[in-house]
Amino acid sequence: MLIKHSLIATAIALTLAGNAYAAVSAQEADTLGTTLTPLGAEKAGNAAGTIPEWTGGITGAPAGVTYKPGDHHPDPFPEDKVEFTIDKSNMDQYKANMTPGEMALMNAYPSTFKMPVYQTRRSGAAPQWVYDNTKKNATTAKLVDGGNGFKDAVGGIPFPIPKSGVEAIWNHIARYRGTYVLRTGAEVAVQRNGSYVPVSGNTQVLFKYYVPGATYESINNRMFFYLNQIKSPARLAGGATLVHETLDQVAEPRQAWQYSSGQRRVRRAPNLAYDSPIDESDALRTADDTDMYNGSPNRYDWKLIGKKEVYIPYNNYRLTAKGVKYDDILKPGHLDPALTRWELHRVWVVEANLKADARHIYSKRVFFLDEDSWQAAEVDQYDGRGDLWRVSLAYLKNYYDLPTTWSALDVYHDLQSGRYHVQNLDSEEETTLQFNLPVPADGEFTPAALRRGGR
Repeated sequence: MLIKHSLIATAIALTLAGNAYAAVSAQEADTLGTTLTPLGAEKAGNAAGTIPEWTGGITGAPAGVTYKPGDHHPDPFPEDKVEFTIDKSNMDQYKANMTPGEMALMNAYPSTFKMPVYQTRRSGAAPQWVYDNTKKNATTAKLVDGGNGFKDAVGGIPFPIPKSGVEAIWNHIARYRGTYVLRTGAEVAVQRNGSYVPVSGNTQVLFKYYVPGATYESINNRMFFYLNQIKSPARLAGGATLVHETLDQVAEPRQAWQYSSGQRRVRRAPNLAYDSPIDESDALRTADDTDMYNGSPNRYDWKLIGKKEVYIPYNNYRLTAKGVKYDDILKPGHLDPALTRWELHRVWVVEANLKADARHIYSKRVFFLDEDSWQAAEVDQYDGRGDLWRVSLAYLKNYYDLPTTWSALDVYHDLQSGRYHVQNLDSEEETTLQFNLPVPADGEFTPAALRRGGR
């Protein structure tokens, strides 16, 4: 009898464990596009009326403006006014809808860091084929090896109705950003006194996961190919980095290569992951900080805390408006608040705690994921003592030529040093992100192509 009961208990435990990594039922998936948006957000607004209903978002350029793909995006809400501003003097009044990182920035820069709050605009949107694939993925996608990858999903959010923290973070990693993108711009490490030296170049990304018509099998475990080439300053010019990112990182970990212009050689870069410091950031950004978070989640235990209404950067078109000078954007300690826009949105809160047998400079990370896009709008990162150390902010906007929600700028604040790093500056460039270019062949993202490009 004891053996029988033990077998039953074991069977139940295995079933529950399996269900933790299983897809949702067809009935639950049918809520996508009805009570939930096609990507899994709550379609309804909030009870207070401060968050409106999602009605489809922005799917094209504003009426009455001249716009073509590659242009800097005209602001679709030019008439919106600041409703109120949160600063050090009044943040206690709003702290229920603020993050620890936002409050820490106000305490660090009490006279200058402010959050101008605007009307909430649920502008998030994606193409219909991404919505269709997301609904299919909901009933097929599965985590592998406890969450170190996923399978049986393609072309959409893998877990639009997440049951765990690691599913939610994979939604951020695998969110839609087009099929092929070319970005020309700069990143800077801003010192305490506001000085900086731009690192300029271009970045290409081929999202194999989002090639229209692709299947899970046809992409051959490749999520994306990433190629970054540096043009200036002279000490870094000619350097390049190539990354092949995988879906199932157990079967095949990330592959990375770097080209050194001084040595004219391509070398494998097996350490370009986790907490390896990024040279261009003046060590203010780790490899897995890039894009708010990327790579294997296997060094952390992930917990889905739940939903919260939070003021986050949203619809930040002024930061990428053509002709805005980097000097106007970059101020000591943080971006110029007058060029930023904050709105009240629902976010998924995900907590990641470093495993006892793992190593990383961050002992804990807390993610605030925009429910309408799965983009991480903020990440709070804690040091080995458990103190809040770094605050990463993604200043979001809708790239309506796709459409998709992505960051206008990614900003990485170091509270201890008083410095910060900014990626994706392009307001001084002739073009912004280009999504409409011909999709290159996979052969353009190989070590041999990296070597040719360097020459």
